[in-house]
Amino acid sequence: MKKLISSSVTQLDIVAWVLVLAFFCGSSLLFQGDLQLSLMGASGIIVVMMLIGLSIEIIIESIKHIKGIGTVTGFITNGPEALCLVVGLVAGDILFAASTPLGSNVMNPILLITATIICKITLATFKTKPLYSIVTIISTASLAVSFFLIPEAFYIHWLTVAVILTVPLFFLRPDEGEKEEEEESDAMYHEGAKRWLIPAILILLGTGYFLDLVVSFAAEHSTAPKGVIGFLVLASLTSWPEFKSCLSLLSRRKPLAAILNITISNITNIWLAAGGIGFFLLSK
Repeated sequence: MKKLISSSVTQLDIVAWVLVLAFFCGSSLLFQGDLQLSLMGASGIIVVMMLIGLSIEIIIESIKHIKGIGTVTGFITNGPEALCLVVGLVAGDILFAASTPLGSNVMNPILLITATIICKITLATFKTKPLYSIVTIISTASLAVSFFLIPEAFYIHWLTVAVILTVPLFFLRPDEGEKEEEEESDAMYHEGAKRWLIPAILILLGTGYFLDLVVSFAAEHSTAPKGVIGFLVLASLTSWPEFKSCLSLLSRRKPLAAILNITISNITNIWLAAGGIGFFLLSK
């Protein structure tokens, strides 16, 4: 467990934590917000980010030898978006409900590129199934953006196009190959991680939900401009699980798994939004 904790907290995490503190506390001072509450909110974000990173590392360590790890992590890391979608639907605000999963579709590819640069595996990643990667990422990101540009009367058409486009993309995803053989020296470490798999998934889902709450709390008391928060903060932080997954997979030299983590996450985000839109239209 100590090894997992030490590997999940990196210099990148520390830099991200410092930036979160600087953004919200700096905004509070600049826009005359509540510095103490802003600091509390920023600290809450840091705690949630740390738990997300640890959960991702445990999950990947537990399932790293199975076939299709990229697809599995793509589904798992969408748990937070699913929870935020439900919260928005309960509130009756379809734009808010869809904003979290669809917003992640734009940020996910940027974070994938960032992760390849950090892990120094950019060229190898770009050469891995480039046609599928480009088509899937561009189409799912375009679908996400287009939803916010159409009137409500066209929601049913967006839903239809989204399903027709993404279902084939899911089934045409590249095969990740056979499962990885486990070295005997890693067996005890792997078994230790497996015992924490279910708690890690539950922590990831819970922290994904609370991340939105603590960011909203920090945003309210720092009085930062909403547009800046939405573009620079919310979009980045809600994609933090996918980013940590990519870093973990790329550090293990699994570029295809990292790509599928992002592409399957984007496809699932479209499905989440489509399900929410369908529910919204039926309940009217």
